[in-house]
Amino acid sequence: MKITEQIKQPIAYEMELFEKKFRLAMSSKVALLNRITHYIVNRKGKQMRPMFVFLVAKMVNNGELNERTYRGASVIELIHTATLVHDDVVDDSNMRRGFFSINALWKNKIAVLIGDFLLSKGLLLSIDNNDFDLLKIISVAVREMSEGELLQIEKARKLDITEDIYYEIIRQKTATLIAACCSLGAASVKPESTEVETMRKFGELIGMAFQIKDDLFDYGTQSIGKPTGIDIKEQKMTLPLIYALNNASKKDKKWLINSIKNHNKDKKRVNQVVTFVKNNGGLDYAVNKMKAFQKEALGILSTYPESEYKASLELMVNYVIERKK
Repeated sequence: MKITEQIKQPIAYEMELFEKKFRLAMSSKVALLNRITHYIVNRKGKQMRPMFVFLVAKMVNNGELNERTYRGASVIELIHTATLVHDDVVDDSNMRRGFFSINALWKNKIAVLIGDFLLSKGLLLSIDNNDFDLLKIISVAVREMSEGELLQIEKARKLDITEDIYYEIIRQKTATLIAACCSLGAASVKPESTEVETMRKFGELIGMAFQIKDDLFDYGTQSIGKPTGIDIKEQKMTLPLIYALNNASKKDKKWLINSIKNHNKDKKRVNQVVTFVKNNGGLDYAVNKMKAFQKEALGILSTYPESEYKASLELMVNYVIERKK
């Protein structure tokens, strides 16, 4: 059995029911909208976000869920999908999960409007049901994601990223959404309990580990084999590179910055940068940091009694850093 199937097992029924509720949450009176949302729903990814919502809710509440949990999962998925649709427009990307993106099929104007539509659907789902506490969690996440993206763009121009700024960028850009899923799961069944914050922290730690793992893929770790160097080509400052830069001699540092700024399209030069980062401990350092975040996340889980939901969340934490793509 695939690990994602294993993780999903204790909540298989909930996930099936969620699918139906999610389709309903996306519906509209406009035929074009329905055609596009149908296209989106049928090309869904692993659905990690709703899985986090359901597993956390069940773990902190003796296996019990309620309608708020389903709404919370739907809102997260609606808003997450909206950000992906907008991201593809911003990045001028024609593919998403191996399929054509919305902007590739229906052009940018429609893609932006679809993103807006999904965002408003998510907000209204919370407002119509007075789930203001859930709405606050999600709205904070959306604000932080936007700030993180802008901070990254600002810093990429100057290449002056310290390790602390890097953590701030990935916390906002990636970790904040997983943190929202986990705190939302807890808040849906135990509003205003201390577990809402505990689970937010748990999700944030997983998100940090997840992003560092993504950074490592750029160096061809494990099954991908060949380094891609895409981050370097896009002048993205990732943890292995930041470590190598901070610990390089003045001469090497100058060469590295010059390579990233002026020769990032030169395949040979990018491969030299990749080799330099590997040989100077950048990958080992990033792997150790990733494992530290993983350990802290597992530490939070260890305070909860044994259950199949807790076991699935432990699997999820390990899957995040052991995944091959």
